[in-house]
Amino acid sequence: MRAEDVRLLRDDTPGCAEVIHFNNAGSALPPTVVVDTVIAYLRHEAVTGGYEAAAAASDRIDGVYASLARLFNANSEDIALTDNATRSWQAIFYALEFKPGDKILTCRAEYASNAIAYLQSGAEIVVVDDDESGQLDVADLQRRIDSRVKLISISHVPTQGGLVNPAEEVGAVAEQAGIPFLLDACQSAGQLDLDVTRLKCDALTGTGRKYLRGPRGTGFLYVHPRLRERLEPAMLDLHSASWTAPDRYEVVDSAKRFEVWERSFALTLGLGSAVDYALEVGLPAIEARVTELAAKLRSSLSELPGVTVHDVGRRKCGIVTFSLADLPAPEVKELLARAKINTSVASRGSAQYDFTGRGLPELVRASVHYYNTEDEIQSLAGEIERISTGVSSTRS
Repeated sequence: MRAEDVRLLRDDTPGCAEVIHFNNAGSALPPTVVVDTVIAYLRHEAVTGGYEAAAAASDRIDGVYASLARLFNANSEDIALTDNATRSWQAIFYALEFKPGDKILTCRAEYASNAIAYLQSGAEIVVVDDDESGQLDVADLQRRIDSRVKLISISHVPTQGGLVNPAEEVGAVAEQAGIPFLLDACQSAGQLDLDVTRLKCDALTGTGRKYLRGPRGTGFLYVHPRLRERLEPAMLDLHSASWTAPDRYEVVDSAKRFEVWERSFALTLGLGSAVDYALEVGLPAIEARVTELAAKLRSSLSELPGVTVHDVGRRKCGIVTFSLADLPAPEVKELLARAKINTSVASRGSAQYDFTGRGLPELVRASVHYYNTEDEIQSLAGEIERISTGVSSTRS
């Protein structure tokens, strides 16, 4: 990505003038068009009425499905819209039926909400080993497959690090075994170039607020017809099903069976604007830029005394996690915030398998996006060096 392109993208992002934002894995700064789209719709709704505004925008709302389908190389009828990533994931998971003795295969980097749902299902949870690089061991995954395995479900990119799990290889194994594959793409959608035909996933879920730069309160899912035709959602309403007779109903044929009728159309259109913006920039270019910036940040932090970078895996993305000797991560985050640098904290409660297995402390999480700059990376590294030096001086 050329320097002039980055300048234009930053000009499109008012927040870049206010703060150094390295919390994109939490909620990225939206471009102006996303904010304008949401506000314009709300203003229109305020003077015409909620139902009337939605009817007038129906073609644009339909276009959001088409945009997401383009993003993932899918069909529009295989896309559903929700209000967040967890709701998307739950819509698929809780439509599955698990019986005593059934197994779920997952990864050590799995996210808390997903793991809690596995525990609630009553199925046996089998955590696949990592390989020597720290990513899911595909050979171990293959070894663990038997007739009791009813689902393979993993986080593509975890909340607590830059690891990119080998989702395409997992998808190939799942397809060959005839086992449904649920991919949590909450942290990868918008920063990596995702193609559901390459991934071979039966379902993929994500959010608008992270790397897609959309508004909070938006989520989406993709579900392949081969899985969809087997599933009836745990909850239905008059949008996801039709009441055909006093004693009968029919579930809709498309992925909209996983939706509910009531939603914010302002946020839906904001999500569509964000997806269109990402498509215009180009996912290959976004992925290359984010990966390059993250590598520079890891390198800069690794050179600092007292700083440990904890990211693992053969392939790494835009999330960088690190710790400082003798200073808890929440304190580091607060000191950075005083310097107008946004980061976040990753803790054991979000990823028990990984934190427990690797004996990790709480981690500072700095997640880069394509609108970040090399100067901002140096500002973060310089502030961390200052903090670390201050801690060392205090201890001595």
